[in-house]
Amino acid sequence: MTLTIPLRILDGMQTVAEPGGPSLTLGWIGAGRMGTAMAARALKAGHELTVFNRTRSKTGPLVARGAKLAETVGQLADRDVVFVTVASSDDLLTVLVGDGGLLTGSEVPRIIVDCSTVSMNASAEARAAADERFVGFLAAPVSGNPKVARAGRLSMVVSGPRPTFEEAESALRHVAKEVTYVGEGEVSRLVKLCHNLFLGVMIQSLAEVTVLAQKGGVRRTDFLAFLNSSVLGSAFTRYKSPAIVNLDFEPTFTSRLLWKDFDLGLHEARRLESPMPVAALVHELLGQSIGCGFGDVDFAALVEMIAKGAGLELEPEARSTLGGGCGSGAGS
Repeated sequence: MTLTIPLRILDGMQTVAEPGGPSLTLGWIGAGRMGTAMAARALKAGHELTVFNRTRSKTGPLVARGAKLAETVGQLADRDVVFVTVASSDDLLTVLVGDGGLLTGSEVPRIIVDCSTVSMNASAEARAAADERFVGFLAAPVSGNPKVARAGRLSMVVSGPRPTFEEAESALRHVAKEVTYVGEGEVSRLVKLCHNLFLGVMIQSLAEVTVLAQKGGVRRTDFLAFLNSSVLGSAFTRYKSPAIVNLDFEPTFTSRLLWKDFDLGLHEARRLESPMPVAALVHELLGQSIGCGFGDVDFAALVEMIAKGAGLELEPEARSTLGGGCGSGAGS
């Protein structure tokens, strides 16, 4: 017996589909910067992919790579696995159970994988709706940004029924480099919220010490070069250093989105009666940065607000990469 493995040509490269993996047909809801980068990884792995986005023009890059275009969410109901990458809890519930939602028609997919960062309550509501239609539901938020996703270096944390995870695992591993299963229910949402709370505390601390060093007469480039070579250096500090040195705040993850995640994370902290005094302060500082006009730029712009508080006017230093790669902790 001869095993035939399908061969696809994408981006001028031959991609051999692994047996049992790309045999899953995939749907994708959400073609923003992150969704597009993640879906492109699934295409490159050889999956048959159909994509839907409310703003149709955003699906263009994926369609150009070989994805099919869905005019409505309901047209994804025949897929084995449908990934969702949307911006908010309300968006998730709208695409699943709103008018014409994925779970409202006569046909439904086998599995839904939601990679959005949403509230525990919204995730539980989405899971209950999926359970009613006998659809497997995995909560699978990711750590990284579009650059990390394109490089195939995302980290994904997953919760839901173990058999559902095992059925979808091959597709998950084509989208993310590291996939960690943490249990049933919505616990992966809490893991992701804890991750982003730590992300905010880290950037706030990094901004504060960098401004202090500069006010004492040390160039940001030199201070961060030292810090990144020390025991405190990390993939995150190295990745964010060029933005802080060059004042290049092209968004990988905006202050407004991080503020939203702090809202969700601190809500869970209150529910679980787990004090987070430092995170609560950073939450307020993020709100201040949004009020100062930094809401829709990269969250590293917190350094500008800290500098103003110290009486400093920052200027870009000589263009620097300072080891700026795309480590898995580089974004949300």
